[in-house]
Amino acid sequence: MAKNVLAFSEDRELLIQLLGKGEELAIKIGGKLNVLIVGSKATDSRELTQYGTKKTFIADGPEFTYFSIDAYKAAFLKAVEASNPRIILIGATKKGKELAARVAAALDTGCMSECLSLDVNEEGNLVGERFMYAGTTICTEVSRLAPHIATVSSKTFETPDPSFGVSEIVTLNLSLPKPKVSVIEIREKTRKDRNLESAPVIIAAGRGIKTEEDLKILEELAGVLVAKVGCSRPIAADMGWMEEWIGISGRKVSPKLYLACGISGTIQHVAGIRESQIIVSINKDENASIHKISDYSIIGDLYIVLPALIKAFKEKRG
Repeated sequence: MAKNVLAFSEDRELLIQLLGKGEELAIKIGGKLNVLIVGSKATDSRELTQYGTKKTFIADGPEFTYFSIDAYKAAFLKAVEASNPRIILIGATKKGKELAARVAAALDTGCMSECLSLDVNEEGNLVGERFMYAGTTICTEVSRLAPHIATVSSKTFETPDPSFGVSEIVTLNLSLPKPKVSVIEIREKTRKDRNLESAPVIIAAGRGIKTEEDLKILEELAGVLVAKVGCSRPIAADMGWMEEWIGISGRKVSPKLYLACGISGTIQHVAGIRESQIIVSINKDENASIHKISDYSIIGDLYIVLPALIKAFKEKRG
């Protein structure tokens, strides 16, 4: 029976978090921890030996310059063939989610998505906890088909401390399929809301914001508090005033302070902010759902409250 663990994520910080949990699981099943690196030189992957990896599988080449799901899937299946894993951990990024689904289908197994915790039961099966019903319920799932595949979001597990280790570097000999899609041009988006996941303070706009021009009020407060500006789904998806939104289908954030401005508090939005240390809501509707999960609530018109806060903070800072 396969006993190894294989981890992958194109997000290096998330990958290291997966390695910490992966080493723990490998010890429990009496196996070894291995890692797959796609599109990186072996010399760039030496640091991963500090996190318990026994083998580092490398898939490198011009085919991996840009993300191609067919190329990534082929590399992953080759790594599975070479490492014989019982457990596969994949970072729950946009690319990782797509890859996990395709790998699971190719291996005729299941996939537990965005797990909150992972363990192994007495039968050696992977057990995971994950949110259901837009984050209102936590369920426990048991994967009974090996290899067991699970995706994990960033910051779900702690980043382990590095330790001395030696990992064998294995370069995969790949015969990649002809790509079905060709990349013609790559253009980077201009995004004001970049790096929300790492922001210690976030000020978020909801439907209570009447016009796109009014977002400048939040941006002014963000400048005073050294914060990032985000939004709920309607502001981005419906109005098109921002690139991305915070919520179960968008960014999941965990700031020290989350200031919700004119946000009603749907369960989809709450699922994306539940890891915030302190939630403060500003909403003139005293029955808005956001107040139920807020540490502090200001019942009032944000067009009055926000300018008052800006003035107070500026006076406080001198």
